[in-house]
Amino acid sequence: MIIKNRFTLVAVSILLLIGRAGAQSPSYDTTYRPAKYRELVQKFNAEPQAKKEYIFLGNSITAGTDWSKLLDLPKAKNRGISGDITFGVMERLQEVIDRKPSKVFILIGINDISRNIPDSLILRNYKKMIQRIRKGSKKTQIYFYTMLPVNASFQKFKNHYGKDEHILYLNDEIRKLAAKNVTIIDLYPHFLDQQNRLRAELTKDGLHLIPAGYQLWAEILSKGGYLK
Repeated sequence: MIIKNRFTLVAVSILLLIGRAGAQSPSYDTTYRPAKYRELVQKFNAEPQAKKEYIFLGNSITAGTDWSKLLDLPKAKNRGISGDITFGVMERLQEVIDRKPSKVFILIGINDISRNIPDSLILRNYKKMIQRIRKGSKKTQIYFYTMLPVNASFQKFKNHYGKDEHILYLNDEIRKLAAKNVTIIDLYPHFLDQQNRLRAELTKDGLHLIPAGYQLWAEILSKGGYLK
């Protein structure tokens, strides 16, 4: 192809740059749901309601412990689903709202980051969660956790690694949610080592916690007075 003038050359160059940028843009899927998502949602829906429940809502990091035993709190209910993303939480949030819990503790977003879902969509979903809970269960106290760091030295969850800037940005935005009358529990600095990674003695794989990690979490909740 012969380019006749420099105006055409500029136009072609711009189109090539746009095409290259588009090809390099990571794809993402907001419809992803974990394999056991439907099964667990059905289980949650069938669970009898109790008064003044404390609901722990999130992904595998929330699912990884028995909150009622850990906190010696029979009214604690686990609503963690391994692999879940903010869109999955939004889809199943009505079950939580309908229970009219006394408190709901939310930790979600790291799997969205691993799946290249834009920060703007994750943050939008955080705000929508708050809005829906406020509208549907006005007396429920909302607690939002900052996301935990990860530790790439374990080399087991490569899609979660190398994206620390997203964790830091979203954690800053989560802290700003305090302006919406939401209680922020800043987990991130408690789990951080000197290299700004998840403390190795608290994890089994650089992402998920071992009992020592959950014990630290429980201490943060207790000392902060969040369980009263």
